[in-house]
Amino acid sequence: MALPCRSDAPRLSRARCAVVRPIRILDQQGEHRQIDIPTERPLTLYVDKRELVTLMTLGANPELLVLGYLLNQGLVADMAEVDGIDVDWSVEAAAVRTRHGVADLGARLQRRVVTTGCGQGTVFGDAMAQLGQTRLPDAQAARLNHATLTRLLEQMKLRDSVHRQAGSVHGCALFLGDALQCFVEDVGRHNAIDTVAGWMAVHGVPGGDKVFYTTGRLTSEMVIKSARMGVPIIVSRNGVTAMGHQLAETLGMTLFGRAAGRHFLCYTGFERFDAEAETPQSADSP
Repeated sequence: MALPCRSDAPRLSRARCAVVRPIRILDQQGEHRQIDIPTERPLTLYVDKRELVTLMTLGANPELLVLGYLLNQGLVADMAEVDGIDVDWSVEAAAVRTRHGVADLGARLQRRVVTTGCGQGTVFGDAMAQLGQTRLPDAQAARLNHATLTRLLEQMKLRDSVHRQAGSVHGCALFLGDALQCFVEDVGRHNAIDTVAGWMAVHGVPGGDKVFYTTGRLTSEMVIKSARMGVPIIVSRNGVTAMGHQLAETLGMTLFGRAAGRHFLCYTGFERFDAEAETPQSADSP
């Protein structure tokens, strides 16, 4: 969705890469043919010339990925703290310049928790502590009804995507009702949600009235990142872990999982959902 950038948005390079490449394969019929597969590239983040982490990514929106990563890990509190992000694929690096530095960066890099994050694998130690400051809208202000959820899922089913073309990627999307605002794919679900977070920050998009969709499972880190983005309702094509479930209950978030077509499970936050039971058709119905 085309939106203007915030006036205080950092300067971002535009280093987008091709997200698929062709290869020759031999299929079950013994025939050689050409198919597309997703690209995967290492991108090492440097914050004020200090190496931070290496992410494996498609490279579709690397600057937004980096910005969202910094925000979701709590390394910067606001996008305005970042002066610029330059990605150079010739050296597979992203150089982040902050306006005033990151306080206690060395100490914060040492406090890590191993997680299930595809392509990342760590969440910084104080990210969990910062959740205590998270305030999400109440159930009356942020809701989802059955019909809207069904339309949302139908859109994701029909949408053209790298996954449909080449497989092997995760997708994340942001909705206002059933209106798609942003759609991102990457080799890991955490890269995809971080890129959505970067997009929201650059364009000044609030999360309180939005629904976040992901093809990936709802682990604790995915719930944490959604909460940091201010999004109270999450829909996943996959399931939820016990810690993800516990965190969502604590934060007052609504989680939908195993959601595809007209099927879904609402795991938490039932008070945000306006359910509409379907009336079974009789044998004489057309």
